[in-house]
Amino acid sequence: MSQSKTVHIISHTHWDREWYLPYEKHHVLLIKLMDTLMETLERDEEYRSFHLDGQTIILEDYLQVRPEMRAKLEHYIREGRIHIGPWYILQDEFLTSSEANVRNLLIGHRDAAAYGTISKLGYFPDSFGNMGQAPQMLKQAGIQHAVFGRGVKPTGFNNEVTDVSAYESPYSEMWWESPDGSKVLGILFANWYSNGNEVPAEAEAAKIYWDKKLADAEKYASTRHLLFMNGCDHQPVQTDLSEAIKTAEQLYPDVTFVHSNFDDYLEQVGRSLPDNLSVIRGELRSQHTDGWGTLVNTASSRVYMKQKNQQGQTALEKVAEPLAAMAYMLGQSYPHHLFNYAWKTLMQNHPHDSICGCSVDEVHAEMMTRFEKSRHVAEAIADESLAWIADRADTSSFAAYGTDAVPFVVSNTTGWVRSGSLSVELEVKRIYFRSGMDFGQMRREVKEYNLDGFVLVDSDGVQLPCTVEDLGIQFGYDLPEDQFRQPYFARSVRVTFEAVAVPALGYRAYGVVRTTDAASNREAASLITDTNQMENDKLIVAVEVDGTLTVTDKSSGVVYRGLGTLEDTGDIGNEYMYREANGTAPITTRGVPAAAIHVVRDTPYQAAIEIVHELEIPIAADDLLELEQREIVWFTGRRAGRSSQMTTMRIVTHVSLNRHGEGVEVACSFNNQAKDHRLRMLFPTGLRVGTHYADSIFEVPERSSTPAEEWKNPSNCHHQQAFVTVSGEEAGLTIANQGLNEYEVIQGEAGDDTIAVTLLRAVGELGDWGYFPTPEAQCQGEHSVKLCIIPFTHEERSVDADPRDDAMGSIVQAYQFQVPWSTQQAEVHEGSLPATHSFVSWEGPSLAFSAMKVAEASGDIILRWFNVSTDVQALNVALHAEDDIVVYRSDILERQLERLVQAEDGALTAPIRPAEIVTLSFAK
Repeated sequence: MSQSKTVHIISHTHWDREWYLPYEKHHVLLIKLMDTLMETLERDEEYRSFHLDGQTIILEDYLQVRPEMRAKLEHYIREGRIHIGPWYILQDEFLTSSEANVRNLLIGHRDAAAYGTISKLGYFPDSFGNMGQAPQMLKQAGIQHAVFGRGVKPTGFNNEVTDVSAYESPYSEMWWESPDGSKVLGILFANWYSNGNEVPAEAEAAKIYWDKKLADAEKYASTRHLLFMNGCDHQPVQTDLSEAIKTAEQLYPDVTFVHSNFDDYLEQVGRSLPDNLSVIRGELRSQHTDGWGTLVNTASSRVYMKQKNQQGQTALEKVAEPLAAMAYMLGQSYPHHLFNYAWKTLMQNHPHDSICGCSVDEVHAEMMTRFEKSRHVAEAIADESLAWIADRADTSSFAAYGTDAVPFVVSNTTGWVRSGSLSVELEVKRIYFRSGMDFGQMRREVKEYNLDGFVLVDSDGVQLPCTVEDLGIQFGYDLPEDQFRQPYFARSVRVTFEAVAVPALGYRAYGVVRTTDAASNREAASLITDTNQMENDKLIVAVEVDGTLTVTDKSSGVVYRGLGTLEDTGDIGNEYMYREANGTAPITTRGVPAAAIHVVRDTPYQAAIEIVHELEIPIAADDLLELEQREIVWFTGRRAGRSSQMTTMRIVTHVSLNRHGEGVEVACSFNNQAKDHRLRMLFPTGLRVGTHYADSIFEVPERSSTPAEEWKNPSNCHHQQAFVTVSGEEAGLTIANQGLNEYEVIQGEAGDDTIAVTLLRAVGELGDWGYFPTPEAQCQGEHSVKLCIIPFTHEERSVDADPRDDAMGSIVQAYQFQVPWSTQQAEVHEGSLPATHSFVSWEGPSLAFSAMKVAEASGDIILRWFNVSTDVQALNVALHAEDDIVVYRSDILERQLERLVQAEDGALTAPIRPAEIVTLSFAK
């Protein structure tokens, strides 16, 4: 006869790679833990298994110091006693990009497979909220279950459940569903992932322990199978667990105690599930709580790191990978080994305690080096790939301008046709040191090279407005693959202009030439149309005396006022959570005349106005804060205010408008010398909506601007990736950013929704289980941030249409705002490619392009999109390759699935379900 209850004890350690100790100090402890684990597995056959925290990087970290243990480690993995994967690291899901989340799963699977087995479990023990598309991603990877520690408020059997909301469950077991309908069984660590930690082996202590633990677990479990996680953060192996289990068996003969693993536990739970499990949908962000423990303000801790992460992710996934894939189509090898190294180096910064900025200062200092290392590799790949492409682009049309012509290509690696201003540095004269010329003569000839008469033309000979800056003589060098380094002197110029309609996933060639005969466009008028006012065909931008912007959308006539107000408040919280200082009011620039406003750029292609604010703010919190921190007063109970001593924060903002621009770019710089405060930029929308949309992981979810009834925190911040959007009945406003992951939609007294984007948050302590000072988290020094204001107008549509469809134009602009232009100087030559070319053409309303890369296993070209809409969309796509191409549906693990039917020209049309992540594999 079966027992009434089965206790599944799963041994593990949750290994924060770096946190309250620097990486190497945690590393030393990891080596000790793994050595003890090996000894325990060898000594005790009844110690059946150990879950290695779902992240394969632990294997790398261990074998880096103990390479001689690889064979033994692999033996226990293949034997099923150590469970590894499916991730490379345990990331923060909302602060890492969509593609970074995919690479994490892809590399984790690949590395685990080398050991013979992969734990097919969506393991999210300590993520600070869970992405809504996780079930879809997991299902595509063949994973049917997820376990997580945060994001859902369970109510439990002992609580009355009258109206189970989308974020609540009466059990620790529930169905978790993505917006596309993909569903996995979710298990919440309702009593945390340490509820079976340090099980007593002595009978008296074990009785006290298990009486409480069993009751706690039964309160939430929907089946007779109770989960106990034997471990915690950096928890050493419990070496006497087998004895502790025997003690428990003797004390509770009606309970079966098993040293279990997730595979066995989930199989048995699946057989016993009740019919009334809740279905939780989409993002799990702890919205049905008091709001004080969401850890959301990690999105603004150490903003400088978030900006570096955005740059690093973009350099890999939106620049280097597509350029390398394009070069691969032209015969260049694809550097998988370099991409793996660069991604791994970047992802070593992605664990939740790392990228969240909630560790001690030494951790984040080391992270900055990793960011640079990864970015340098990405830039090297991109440079080599773009040079390969430029060598094959036909630039022969520029030969008509003589030997002084300097062609170059501008590459657009976003998924849509793009226009925008950019600068390119070009060498117009070069002399190598090997030339034999007298050194002084060589230097003089380069230095005195005549720059008169240079203009910018496109490949059709049309002259384009530009600004040419003389950069003077510069030292440079080549590093040939078959020779020693080759130094030279060069005369360089910087050319700034607006590139118009550069093809998606392609390029356009231009040339700097000497000529008086180039066909010229009609002389473009200035974009400065009045005092401190700019205007193009789409927008009117006026700078008011207080430095705020009034933006008029000419297509709708809607006027947005007060945009760009600066707001500073005191912060007596910590790296995890913001808490406004007591007895203070926000300090803003609204209604206060700016220190200076003047035009700084007036060209036919771009105008810019500089705004200077001198904001008087307290220099820090008052003295009480340090006392409260040292005495570990929890931040919600602190009484500190702001200091009476003031300092001046000088904030310089450049507002620019391109001739063909659909948004207003805002670049803001300042030197922060204050402590314990938060600086935000406010964008009143003038709309009264109640909900908004934000860019997240493979989706643009709709979120409520009004917190749930349980919410007590006066602040209601959220995560974003590229943008946040408020959409009204006729028009809307999108605010894009680069690496500014925290925002709040504030509802004013009149109900108007104001988008507030955090530019800086300065705090002085880690703030978790003890007192850990973090003076570098005060972020003192120079900072610069970039945003973009993008109004949009609704087309005529049905009442139940998805507002995201109308906002799609602004969404595209926001995604393109993330990605730098890529440029490459070229020689004058004929080429196998035209002067303007796209490697991929596609159409699909409300589809967002996500990736172009090459699959390591198959060599297939991988293209990925996701549907931001609730409507089915049609994807039409063609890859412009010389060889015949066969197209398959794929998944995020880049496996070929069913073959798709193509037209005679190789193009295909595929229906994309609402919120679907679609990956196509193009094979020769």
